[in-house]
Amino acid sequence: MILGGGITGLAAAFHLRQQVAADGPPLRITLLEATSRVGGAIRTITHEHITPQGQALRFLIELGPDNFITNKPGAIDLCRRLNLDDQLLPTNDQHRRALVVRRGRLLPIPEGFELMAPRNLYALARSPIFSLAGKLRMWCEQFIRPRRDGADESLQSFVVRRFGRQALDRLIQPLIGGIYTADPALLSLRATVPRFLDMEAKHGSIIRAIRHEKRNQPPSSAAKDSGARYSLFMTLRDGMETLPQTLGAALRDAIRLDTAATAIERGVDGQTWRVHLSDGSSLDADAILFATPTPVTARLLAPLDEPVSQAIGSITSASSALVVLAYRREQVKHPLDAFGFVVPAIENRSIIAGSFSHVKYAGRAPQDCVLLRAFIGGATQERMMAQSDGQMIDSVQREFGELLGVTGAPLVALVQRWPGSMPQYQVGHVDLVASIRAKLAGNPALAGLAVAGSAYDGVGIPDCITSGEQQATRLMEGLAGRLTSA
Repeated sequence: MILGGGITGLAAAFHLRQQVAADGPPLRITLLEATSRVGGAIRTITHEHITPQGQALRFLIELGPDNFITNKPGAIDLCRRLNLDDQLLPTNDQHRRALVVRRGRLLPIPEGFELMAPRNLYALARSPIFSLAGKLRMWCEQFIRPRRDGADESLQSFVVRRFGRQALDRLIQPLIGGIYTADPALLSLRATVPRFLDMEAKHGSIIRAIRHEKRNQPPSSAAKDSGARYSLFMTLRDGMETLPQTLGAALRDAIRLDTAATAIERGVDGQTWRVHLSDGSSLDADAILFATPTPVTARLLAPLDEPVSQAIGSITSASSALVVLAYRREQVKHPLDAFGFVVPAIENRSIIAGSFSHVKYAGRAPQDCVLLRAFIGGATQERMMAQSDGQMIDSVQREFGELLGVTGAPLVALVQRWPGSMPQYQVGHVDLVASIRAKLAGNPALAGLAVAGSAYDGVGIPDCITSGEQQATRLMEGLAGRLTSA
């Protein structure tokens, strides 16, 4: 049984079904989803705006994640196994860069600057984002003595220690902290971007590590994108929800919607699990994969093992909201010659980032229209979540007016709230997850239980898919072992 019909649970179920079809033992899969749809935070809608002249303007709007990265194979491999190759859509070749807000202006992130890796020191030297003192401090990173203990560290601690406070406040915090909507003083580097800790351990310096990488790769492969490796991102032509919808169709006989697990206990045989459901019925299962939010997982596990329940419950989450606005092109003064922008916390604005959907991917807005998304909330902006939808729209309109020169009323204005959607990977997260899984595996009373999803192994879609598949495989191997021993 799989609890949760987000991308983690769906991927796990599909993976099991493929394994069984190939060479596995007979297996019945049941996936329970508490809501009326599968896909979780992946949601795509088509919105039509009818003009006074009767013209229908069609917008393809992502109300959740709008793409996935391909250097982590989970999502791209799953798309191909689902025969979605013809749906794969790369980012537009033009304007593959990002901007950052600095004193009310949108400035380009230096070419080749990837999260916290300044691959082009010449571009960094020319950037108006940093003062001369800030640039010199970043350049001196290559002479800072490295830590060698391999211990986890917060984003804030690592960046200030290696690059200085200005680098953190003006650019790196919004680039990395914004992805996780997290407080940089608490965000675990080992759980989010461990390669930078590894760079320091191996080369003694991030800049020296980058120089080593550049010497060992052809010039044509050097990163020129700013802010993120946009050439590595893809979406689906008809929207990201195509992925969970296709999985749902393939698994339709296994999925029960509007059905939640309310309690779990050992079956009378002491081997199986009895799952009590929200409709008053119950089902028995040999193994259960929890692909549910941590509060739900912790509540269900509390009667079975309080320490494990408390450990899972200690993984907190932040809430966020997405505001989508569409305009006529002539209503926006900014050239929109980028994929979007990030907003440092020190700017004290009401949004944490903005995205130009129609620039990033083809087919998102009609010609002569723009489709803009703004991100609100997270651990550093919790106060914004108390606003009404109308207040959020007004706040974003003001921000877009100041930053992008937007005037007039929008053609489309939508708000999508995602309460408790962003797990907070605090320092020590990797060890915490390892401890949780070790306790689940080491306690015979918990045999046949596993946890997967964004709260444990990464917040990106590829991470969630891989998490679900790996934990489903572990449960399957455990069942096979029990069958063999029996």
